[in-house]
Amino acid sequence: MTHFNLTPDQPEALERSSRWLSKAGLRPTRQRVSLAALLIGDGKDRHVTAESLYAASCASGEKVSLATVYNTLRAFCDAGLMQEVMVDGTKSYFDTRVDDHPHFFWEGDGKLTDAPSNELEIARLPNPPAGAEISKVDVVIRLRRAS
Repeated sequence: MTHFNLTPDQPEALERSSRWLSKAGLRPTRQRVSLAALLIGDGKDRHVTAESLYAASCASGEKVSLATVYNTLRAFCDAGLMQEVMVDGTKSYFDTRVDDHPHFFWEGDGKLTDAPSNELEIARLPNPPAGAEISKVDVVIRLRRAS
């Protein structure tokens, strides 16, 4: 479960969110600013699902549909404000930290967290097929609680 430490109507969160949207050239609509405030209003990075952001938005009293949340997260990714992390073919997480870094996926509770980049070593990648080039390498390390 992702924890949101603020409400989307706090002045400093709204200001930070508006600046975040502006730097990417996105129009600061009421719903975008409200969702952005939940995501980055306190200045911390988050890993969210559309469903967890939707639930936080509803809990804050904001009227927004799940489809709008999905569309807004996609717009944020397209603008370079977030990155999408696919854990398996059915589950997408959205990360407000956009630099290349590995992740831990906690299988028991479905939580995605950052893994320490300085401890990861990739010695070699396979050659891509003819006519292709590697655009990015995503590292998701799946974890389960030791018994």
